[in-house]
Amino acid sequence: MAFSWKNGQPKCVFISGGGSGIGREFAHRLAQEGADIAIFNRKPAPQVIAELRQLSVRSDQQFRSYCADVSDDAGLKAAIDNAVRELGAPDLAINSAGIQIAKPFEALPSAEFNQVINVNLIGSRNFAAAVLPHLRAGTHLVFVASLASLVGTYAYAAYCASKFGVMGLASALRIELKLHNIDVSICCPGEIITPLVEEERKTLHPISAALKDFAGHQEVDVACEQMLRGMARRKFEIVDGFMPRVTAWLARYLPGTTRSVADGIARSAARKMGANFKPL
Repeated sequence: MAFSWKNGQPKCVFISGGGSGIGREFAHRLAQEGADIAIFNRKPAPQVIAELRQLSVRSDQQFRSYCADVSDDAGLKAAIDNAVRELGAPDLAINSAGIQIAKPFEALPSAEFNQVINVNLIGSRNFAAAVLPHLRAGTHLVFVASLASLVGTYAYAAYCASKFGVMGLASALRIELKLHNIDVSICCPGEIITPLVEEERKTLHPISAALKDFAGHQEVDVACEQMLRGMARRKFEIVDGFMPRVTAWLARYLPGTTRSVADGIARSAARKMGANFKPL
């Protein structure tokens, strides 16, 4: 057992977005903890299920993949209800599904803004609503947000709006569900190197890149291990890595300084670009 689970090792785990990136790494780690795992993904994920079987530590360990889009309330609920029938109710439910579209606000069509909100924020609501009827006292609901749920950044208006919303949702549910002895956590990692992020970096705006570089980045395995340690301790707000924690601390306790630092980084990056920003 790699983690010291405050309320006992999870026996059954549900993970949205488990077909790739952070969700996939969570599934790998939790399979090695002996958990039965259901992953919910927009596309079938037979390769991930095969990987989990290779990592299993029990002969009767079960893994299932269900096609579901978190922005589809009814479809996600049906998939989760089906998983409960096949695997049982989850001890740990992690909403890891998410998207990001990095464009300056004036270049971001309303359809793309709404898409990010629907997947990241509405999808978080849908996941919580679908699993909540199956959660018992002592279980754990986790939202994967971002450092962008605590501090804004350039060209991420939709993403920051969605993740700030997830923080608000998690904060409210923490109070509500605590009365039922159900814990809520929210993960606020800095940039994690996933295939999605590597592809995004190819066209990332230089100002966005400069601001991201301040908080640094981590490989997915390192970041997920740190987040899982926070989950095992039932922490509410989980931030991975030294510089993301520094950034989060500054945003909370020195917000004026945080804004000044961000403005300075943005101006410096703009000068290097030779950009001349004028009123819109």
